[in-house]
Amino acid sequence: MDALRSLKEAIIVYLDRSGGLRKFIKDCNDFKGAQQMEAVYRFSFDVNPSDVLQLDALLGDCILHDPIKAVSLFQSVCFLSIKTLSLIDHIETESQVNVVLKPTHLPPFPNYCLDLSEFPRGYGPMRPLALEGLVIAMTRVTKYTQGARFLCSEDACPCSRGFHHIRVHAPGATESATVRNDFTCFLCFSPLKEDVKSRVLGDKQLVELIHVRAVDVLGVHDAASLRYQSVTLFLRDELCNSMRIGHLYRVVGIPAHVHQWPNVTWSVEACSVQPWIPKCPSLVSNNFQNLHTASACSPWRFAAIVANSFGSPVIPPGLYNTLKLGLLLSLVQTEDNTDSPNHLDVLTLTSDTLIIDRLMRYSLQLASRGIHHALTGELLASLSRDEHGASTANVHAGSALLASGGVCLLGDLTCYKKDKIDMLQSALESRTASVFIPAKKYGDDTDQQLSFPIQCNFWALVDIASPSKRTARCDNALLGSGEMGSVPLQLTGAFGLLVQCRETSNNHPILSMTVHTLRQAMSPGEPLYPACMQFTTQDYKELLAHVRQLKVDLSLDAERMIHGYYMASRRVRSDSTQRSSVTSIKLLIALAQAHAKLSLRTEVLEEDAVIAVLLCESSVTIKHGASALVFPPDAVFPCALHDLDSLNQRDLVLEEHRKQILNFVHTYATHIEE
Repeated sequence: MDALRSLKEAIIVYLDRSGGLRKFIKDCNDFKGAQQMEAVYRFSFDVNPSDVLQLDALLGDCILHDPIKAVSLFQSVCFLSIKTLSLIDHIETESQVNVVLKPTHLPPFPNYCLDLSEFPRGYGPMRPLALEGLVIAMTRVTKYTQGARFLCSEDACPCSRGFHHIRVHAPGATESATVRNDFTCFLCFSPLKEDVKSRVLGDKQLVELIHVRAVDVLGVHDAASLRYQSVTLFLRDELCNSMRIGHLYRVVGIPAHVHQWPNVTWSVEACSVQPWIPKCPSLVSNNFQNLHTASACSPWRFAAIVANSFGSPVIPPGLYNTLKLGLLLSLVQTEDNTDSPNHLDVLTLTSDTLIIDRLMRYSLQLASRGIHHALTGELLASLSRDEHGASTANVHAGSALLASGGVCLLGDLTCYKKDKIDMLQSALESRTASVFIPAKKYGDDTDQQLSFPIQCNFWALVDIASPSKRTARCDNALLGSGEMGSVPLQLTGAFGLLVQCRETSNNHPILSMTVHTLRQAMSPGEPLYPACMQFTTQDYKELLAHVRQLKVDLSLDAERMIHGYYMASRRVRSDSTQRSSVTSIKLLIALAQAHAKLSLRTEVLEEDAVIAVLLCESSVTIKHGASALVFPPDAVFPCALHDLDSLNQRDLVLEEHRKQILNFVHTYATHIEE
């Protein structure tokens, strides 16, 4: 008795210090003001076991290792407090108090962590554990029974009145464990009948969580020789809608066995949910630091050399530099942020699909999360019937939702059917994945339409040289309003950045790739290019992880150039189909910010805006034709970067382009009729 009294005193002290007592009194006042008496009164407490251990080691140990006993102790304290302080007038028995303990954190030791890649499961302790994973599916919010009141069917029995038989939900319990018709009275053993008017309902949502490395099989990484299987997570009441498909979370929950005859499934009752960002190496290698110091004389030089040497394991340096710069900028601008999304989608028009596909596959492994969409897979989302008794639809993430905060590689769009093309175009324009849930099929009262935000960058390519795709080869930059292969212009317009990869007589890609492949075969594992170009894949991965975390501000000169170019473009391209939309501003800002980050700057300069305008103007010209501001197709990389002279020559050409842009802005960006 003394030990129990000591534990209850420690609970009161902890609730007083943590603010739980004030919350408890407020909840009691809310119940007191209710119009009708409840059969069960639910109270939830956020508990930090570390703080409890410092106050009372026995109580902290009880919360960590015997949660059922801990709930019973808190329940007793709450009931005594209610009766002593007269907080709720109509409460009669302790069983009417439903206490839910929610550990917010657990000690950082292996015994308190659950690795979702470990098997078998189900043999460990049923106590709070911490787990981390990726949400791949979830149901809509449904109802469950928090508590129910039962009365004895024998009128002479004292239990036919009052609140003697109260059942509340316990972790891992099914609906039938709380409410069914075969319960008997503990006094006279007569059948119990439920007082349906006293039933208390709550919200419930099921989530499928899986180890984050499981998505490697959907990318270009080498799949690990491990077995991955999703875990069913139960979110209840205030935790509902706290998780989103395609996002990472750290969860504290209690594993439990869910009995659904004749099967027994293993699931986790969530106690707390927090967004999780895995730690990854974020630094700039010595090679890139030395290069940044040596190229400090020009605001364009560092990013140019980084793009020129990018992808050297798969293609030779200097080949398709504009595309490589676009891919790098897209990798930089992958942010999982719904407040200020800066999407940077890349579409490549090429006749060398094999080379471009190899480059994109190589680049995909440098993304924070890269998903290679298969033609037979689901792009946005799919539906299935829930298998855990929720009687609702289960929404499964497609490639786009799984790639949240990263890149989704679509491959050759000429291989897609019309319905997939229309679906992709709608997703690019709305940036949402809509799912229709028919009521008849999934047992709901009304049809529902759910929408999920798409927060990834899309990469794709179009084969413009295949004669079977009813297209004529286009050697200039003007595609007008026709179709590119079997891909309509409307879809290409939904992509932000369009890059047309051409063959040049000085740097033929087939010849360059042949030499590159032969050198790799003759000297495997040896450096193929000069020391200044020897930046490893790990160097690029660490550099991109570093620059993604940079926060940049838009300078006044850069802002003037971007907005001036936008307004001037709207005036020059008077046709409504060619006129720049509001998304053009977002694209320009995203390009300029990404180039500043890639140049290791925290301020977007006018020179960054110049690169953004050149890339954007190239994309607009490919879509709609030339305007008063005409740049050559290789405006961003007017020459091959081989030595210092070529770098100086590029800087001079870009400076001329900057003056041309400013002149264009001053000429056309006044008196705009919106």
